[in-house]
Amino acid sequence: MTGNHPKAVVMPFALLFVVVSICGCMLFTPVLASSVVSQKLDLQYRFDTRSDRPSRHQYRVRYYPSLSFGDQRHWSLNGFIVSGDDFASSHNTLGSDNADYLYARRVFVRYQSDYGKTEIGVIPTYKGRVSSTGLSKDGWITGIRNVFQLQDDSAFEVVVGQLSDTQANRALSLGGEEDYVEIEYSANMGKKHSYEASIERMTAQNFIRGEYRYQITPSHTAFFEAIKRLDDASAKVVVGLSGSLSLYHYPLEYFSHYSHVDDDFGARAELTEDFLGTGHGVSLEVSGNLVRHHHLEWFSRIDVVDSVTRVMAGIKLSLAQN
Repeated sequence: MTGNHPKAVVMPFALLFVVVSICGCMLFTPVLASSVVSQKLDLQYRFDTRSDRPSRHQYRVRYYPSLSFGDQRHWSLNGFIVSGDDFASSHNTLGSDNADYLYARRVFVRYQSDYGKTEIGVIPTYKGRVSSTGLSKDGWITGIRNVFQLQDDSAFEVVVGQLSDTQANRALSLGGEEDYVEIEYSANMGKKHSYEASIERMTAQNFIRGEYRYQITPSHTAFFEAIKRLDDASAKVVVGLSGSLSLYHYPLEYFSHYSHVDDDFGARAELTEDFLGTGHGVSLEVSGNLVRHHHLEWFSRIDVVDSVTRVMAGIKLSLAQN
């Protein structure tokens, strides 16, 4: 997964033509007169301690700039800049001599309407909410995504592209083979039930993935997720509960789950959010507001995977301008 590909820029002609055409429209038409710039900045500090290594003080910076244009604001040019040096890692460690990483990981054009959306360029790993069996929310895919919104409260998604290098400093480098394919169908069944089913090709392996969510009450949701390699019996299974509750009139958000990842599941496991190890695992995260009506929060999390225990606690701040 890590960079035996040449650094020379290689791009399929069709993709190059679309990118150049869009850029030309942006630069040479008066549509930018009605453009709108928006941006979001997320800041986080956390204390991270694990049973198998020394404790660390870490910080994360995420910056999301966006330029919307066109009569109906259907078009947008989007970017993503974040700390960290790896696909599934976005934190820098305080006190480390070589850990002040900050790289652009995504640059893409999006067209969105009532019929769905199209993204092209170095795009996000997700179309909406990030699942426990999905790829890290700070990762990237070089390619194109089409999401078709269907009339029966369902959606059909197709992604084709590259995921051949997981080093953040090469996220915007083009080259290599189109080795990433994802075809997904998702649907809501009334107000309580929803599901997703997908076929994936990545890390030179093929997978089938499914997810079912049940809204027990308006504040609590149970979910079951599974992803399996098609060439053997290796799989990852997640069962969990998430939602909100009130403790002495103080609102709290929580996310908890049990998971099992087979030892020979492969590199796909390490591209998920906060991967700790294979085997049996449990996780619980609780968060709440520090200042009411402001986007300043605290959080605390514990993960246990086989013989490894990890505890994290910190604060995060979100700032947005539209």
